[in-house]
Amino acid sequence: MSPSHDHAHHAHRPHDHGHRRASGSERERRLLIAFALTACTLVAEAAGGWWSGSLALLADAGHMLVDALALLFAWLGARFAQRPADARRSFGYARLEVLVGYTNALAQFILVAWIVVEAAGRLMRPTAILTGTMLAVALAGLLVNALVLRVLHDHDHDDVNTASARLHVLGDLLGSVGAVVAALLIRWFGWNWADPAISVLVSVLILGNAWQLLRRSGHILLEGAPSGFDAANVATVLQESGVGVVDVHHVHVWELAGGRAVATLHARVEEGADPDRALDDVQRVLRERFRIVHATVQLETTGCAAAPCGAPHS
Repeated sequence: MSPSHDHAHHAHRPHDHGHRRASGSERERRLLIAFALTACTLVAEAAGGWWSGSLALLADAGHMLVDALALLFAWLGARFAQRPADARRSFGYARLEVLVGYTNALAQFILVAWIVVEAAGRLMRPTAILTGTMLAVALAGLLVNALVLRVLHDHDHDDVNTASARLHVLGDLLGSVGAVVAALLIRWFGWNWADPAISVLVSVLILGNAWQLLRRSGHILLEGAPSGFDAANVATVLQESGVGVVDVHHVHVWELAGGRAVATLHARVEEGADPDRALDDVQRVLRERFRIVHATVQLETTGCAAAPCGAPHS
């Protein structure tokens, strides 16, 4: 590297996807099992809700219909996310998982709106409900939803695809609990209004988790910085790490998918520094201190190659 001119040294270190493929295969299996169980249960709840006249069961069946599709798309997302990069998609299909999570969260909002409208009509015009059928189907749905939730329990916190699937299943579980409670209230006290009222209550509880998932996946799709990330701190740490970096600028960090941070930055090193060693040191600091294992670094010796360079996040 000659000190007489700027030298741009780029590095694009590939990920080791071996572990990801193994865990991805396990996620696929769990999502497929969850889809099969949910699809069977929604048919039973829809039939039971129609036969008994229970909105709580129909609402839960509606949740499960959306959730069965969500689980199916989550499975497809996990499967396609493992496809290798190609000429048109240099990062592969990893972000498809996030897109599925975002779509699933939006679907919950639409479903809740339908339930609220239907419940309002039921409150004004109460209908007779066969509580025996309603209770039996709701208990069966509760058991199956608990099983599905258990199947999806052990997932990576950063996996927004599986997280979105669990959100839907959790909504189903709450819906089944609500249907059981409503059936008991109607059976013991004759409170027919409990059926639509509990349906609305469960739907509102689901909205909180749906909103969190929508914000999380939307932030990733907008290439926002990972949670807790500070570009200025990256510059400070690199400059104080003793690897020969004297200035850092043009720092950009975003998430390709949940938990997979990607970064680009310019780093000015001391004159006479060995470029290969400096590059390895910068990559090591990024990996160990910030969990950034996929970074493109441009090394410079005399100044910034692309203005403006006044701020680390520019």
